[in-house]
Amino acid sequence: MLGMKEEKGPEKEGKEGILQKKFRRREGRREGTATMAFSHDLESPSPSLVFSVRRKQPELVAPARPTPRERKPLSDIDCQKGLRAQIPIVQFYRNEPSMAGKDPVEVIRNALKQTLVFYYPLAGRLRDNGKLVVDCNEEGVMFIEADADVTLDEFGDFLKPPFPCFHELLYEAPGSEGITDSPILLIQLHAAGICFDNHTGNTTEVQWFHLCYPIQPHDDRRCWHNLLHARHRRNLKGSTTKQPSIFPVWHRDLLCARDPPHVTFDHHEYQQLSPDPNTVEPNPTDFQHHSFFFGPTEVAAIRALLPHHLNPTTFELLTSYIWRCRTKALNIPAENEVRMMCLADARAKFDPSFSVGYYGNCFAFPAAVTTAGKLSEKSFEYAVGLVQGAIGKVSEEYMRSVADLMVSEGRRLFTVVGSCLVLDTTHAGFRDLDFGWGKAVYGGMAKAGAGGFPAINFHVPCENAKGEEGTLVLVCLPSQVMKAFAKELDHNIVEGNKTT
Repeated sequence: MLGMKEEKGPEKEGKEGILQKKFRRREGRREGTATMAFSHDLESPSPSLVFSVRRKQPELVAPARPTPRERKPLSDIDCQKGLRAQIPIVQFYRNEPSMAGKDPVEVIRNALKQTLVFYYPLAGRLRDNGKLVVDCNEEGVMFIEADADVTLDEFGDFLKPPFPCFHELLYEAPGSEGITDSPILLIQLHAAGICFDNHTGNTTEVQWFHLCYPIQPHDDRRCWHNLLHARHRRNLKGSTTKQPSIFPVWHRDLLCARDPPHVTFDHHEYQQLSPDPNTVEPNPTDFQHHSFFFGPTEVAAIRALLPHHLNPTTFELLTSYIWRCRTKALNIPAENEVRMMCLADARAKFDPSFSVGYYGNCFAFPAAVTTAGKLSEKSFEYAVGLVQGAIGKVSEEYMRSVADLMVSEGRRLFTVVGSCLVLDTTHAGFRDLDFGWGKAVYGGMAKAGAGGFPAINFHVPCENAKGEEGTLVLVCLPSQVMKAFAKELDHNIVEGNKTT
């Protein structure tokens, strides 16, 4: 996933000046203009959209047939405090004429029932008896049917977070906001604008706890996604096939602490630091969400800032660039430590490797650490080296060490002070999840941040209004900092390419 088995970026184009011109030409601006692509995007008004949603009462969807009644312990990796948050995911689909007469609510509800037969822990409840366990009690997944009086086209030509009236799409049903003793998975389906015209569509909003983590690089490992898709197709064709192509595997014991625990790494991602007393913390309500698009032109311009012998992955490149620009925009004192933590999948690091059907967590948060002054003043190459070095540390022994740390020193929370965490979802396949209405127009994380920690960025694959494929980086920053951040994104490309 993060930095693993991702294709290296393309070779740099001939002269950096060509890249500068391409980047400027895209927005029709001449050299010397203060506002470039990212600042212009931030200043562009979002669609002024107001709509209402009519929701039915939440229901609990249980497995289609009886499943084992048991308690399944989570691993010591799962039990850390930083994973006790719900993550909202949103899927937008256009109307598909061939699906006329098919009720999306019934299609997805029935697919979910069949899926839960095999992934029955998702229909249970988390219990905390000193260690998290899943009570497999068939209580069910929360499912909400809703109608929205809006069409997909009203969201604009470029569908990306933050979405207008997102509070209407993201509904926290009573009893679903907790982590333990609450539904592990919540699905809300909007039949958007079905009474209006041919440009309508459906919206599915999913919210789940980190019981399973489908952000993996290989299609054959996205078991839950594939099973829902396959189950729907079989229902349409009238097939009686009831077995998934890949059977789910639990095996959380593979990531439990050793006896006795033996921490073998300095885990900078879990160091607990005190806030700088001279820093004024922003009001929790004074944050702004935005997503920045990095297409081929932007990526090439950033890559041109590096020496020719360096060829980082796109994830490493964007993460390093965002970290550096973010630190400058926040105006952090030069002597203060800053961290960029990268969620890194470690499945491929184990020998023997995990079973194909394993759908649990197997990741770490390795941290690149430096001071704000060094990150801002040194070359971009310095930031890339730190990020690559952090990701490169992750190994089977590193994961064992994290599990041992959670047991020997408590369920630590990752470092919050001076930190940013980034997750790459570009290989998760959310856009490819097809219930019969085709691929999602947008599929993926609904907003940056998780729980009470806003500094979590997500990389989401996306196609912009011009048909260019690229990466959306979802960011949440104090409102007064967001403009400075967008200017840093522009300025560092222009100034950096002038000096290379």
